Amino acid sequence: MKLSDFKPDLQGRVKSIAGDVHFAKRITSIGITEGSHFQMVRNDAKMPVLIYCRETLIAVNRDYAEIIEVEAV
Repeated sequence: MKLSDFKPDLQGRVKSIAGDVHFAKRITSIGITEGSHFQMVRNDAKMPVLIYCRETLIAVNRDYAEIIEVEAV
């Protein structure tokens, strides 16, 4: 499942991060890595996805959320 499809208030784990090396470096630098656990805070259409990961609230661009694979835990 894509991060952009995840429902609010659910907890999940990042399975994989697609995209080029530049994207992977940017997203891992803010704490989103393969295997990291998160809680979906807000997922409104046409707005950034808000997740709580590693004790930080993170806004993820919707285009980026489309290429991050997650699973519910």
